[in-house]
Amino acid sequence: MLDHEQLRSGGSVLDLRISITNPRPQAGHVLVLVHGLPRLVGMGRQAAGLLPELAEHVANESGWLVATGTLSGVGGSTGTFSASQWREDLGRIIDRVCDEEQRISLAGFGFGGALALAVAAKDDRVRGVATFAAPAHLRPWCRSPEEIHRAVQVAGVVGDEKDLLEPRKLYRDLLNIDPTGAIAKLPPRRLLIGHGTDDVEVPASDARDLVAAAEGRAELRLIQGAGHQLRADPRMVATLLGWLDRHR
Repeated sequence: MLDHEQLRSGGSVLDLRISITNPRPQAGHVLVLVHGLPRLVGMGRQAAGLLPELAEHVANESGWLVATGTLSGVGGSTGTFSASQWREDLGRIIDRVCDEEQRISLAGFGFGGALALAVAAKDDRVRGVATFAAPAHLRPWCRSPEEIHRAVQVAGVVGDEKDLLEPRKLYRDLLNIDPTGAIAKLPPRRLLIGHGTDDVEVPASDARDLVAAAEGRAELRLIQGAGHQLRADPRMVATLLGWLDRHR
């Protein structure tokens, strides 16, 4: 069962979907799926398109409650992208699905994985993080202030142009995420780092760098022949389900 609701985060209104399975629910376990930041023309409307379907599948197979929200500027959510705004958005989603008895885990794709690490590093409610195709180093991922600013514009994650940070502020705001610094703070919380060996957007060496930053206290799963888009890869789904099953 997939429930749809709207959630306010600062000046944005987020689309949130929560999937609850009936046959064998695992009380107290919640997974939040976090989409990435699209880099292609017009993809802002579709960046989270497959996640509700994935949420239902993972909920049915694992028995976990699985939530996924479209962050500011993506899909049907209002607002404009910035790393700070997305950090606030993810915090609001965690607030919505968390109570005192629940154990929260995050699974993020691409930049969403880096964001999940940053949020978890400052939120003890998050008990585990899985990343897939996440960049470890945001300077080369952004390329330059001008390039990441242009990428955000063409992707269509800007609700109002006046709300978009100017290039250097947007760039500095993104670099505050610091994936390697964040993951270093997370052990002994459980960590899974998944990556495709043929990823041309984020090299597989970034996955190894994340594991190294966690002093080896993270599971590493390299998916042979896989590229950057892992959300629909059945091997990624199996890897995620196996990780959830080991942490009931």
